[in-house]
Parts: sequence; C-alpha cells; structure tokens
Amino acid sequence: MNVSIRLMIPQDKPEILQMMRVFYDSPAVEHTASNEILEKDIDDCLSDMPYLEGFVIEGKNKIIGYAMTAVSYTTEYGGICIWLEDLYLKPEYRHSGIAGELFAFIENYYPDAVRFKLEVEPENEFAVKAYQKYGYHVSPYFLMTKER
Repeated sequence: MNVSIRLMIPQDKPEILQMMRVFYDSPAVEHTASNEILEKDIDDCLSDMPYLEGFVIEGKNKIIGYAMTAVSYTTEYGGICIWLEDLYLKPEYRHSGIAGELFAFIENYYPDAVRFKLEVEPENEFAVKAYQKYGYHVSPYFLMTKER
C-alpha cells in the first residue's frame, strides 16, 4: 500500500484522539491514560513543544494511523535519542509493511539521531518480531520509572 506520513495538524485531533483511546485501552500499554492526558499529548504535538512530534500516516487519502516521537539525549551513544512513544495502525492496515515505511521516515526525519528506542510488551510476539525485522533488538537494560 502506498502511504504518506506527515506532521499532525489541528484538524487531525478528533481522529487521532479516537485511535489513541483504542491504543491506550489495549494490552499494548501497561497504563491507560485519561482523555485529558491524551488531548494534552496531541496539543503538545501541535504546539512548539520541542520534545514531542506527532505524525499522521495516511493511505488512500484517509488517516490509517499515527505516531509520536520524543527527543532525548543518550550519553552512552553521545547524541540524540528518539523514543517512538506511540505507533498505532488501524487493524485492517497492520501486517502490510507500513511500520517499515514509518521507521524509514522517522530515521530520515531525524538524521542526526544516534539511537532509536521503543517499548513493546514482551507478550506481543508479532510486534517484537516485526520490530526486529526493522533493526530493533531487545535491550539488556531493565527499565525503571517513577511517576509524579
């Protein structure tokens, strides 16, 4: 399928919010998020927030998915690290290579990045295999977090 990927625009917000709701209510994420948080995420993508970018994936002139990336720095690799925070494709568009097109787009969009990261539930074997196909590997680090 021929897809295009572009930055989010304000008119995308309702459809992106619907997809985020599905994504954050699924087993793909450990913690669900309120609509207020999801709306803030989209608003931050649309603002001049320097750490978060939102992308829309389109096919056949309609939105079929979205992605969000966060920018950080990795001292271990000495440069910019891009976290693929969200990657969602509507079910009927999965297993078609679109994720590979998105990864290539993201790598080209951030040419100075030295590392790309994403999280995936270990039980999501299909996603793990797909990401490995595109060069991602399981990190030996144990991720720890603290929320406020």
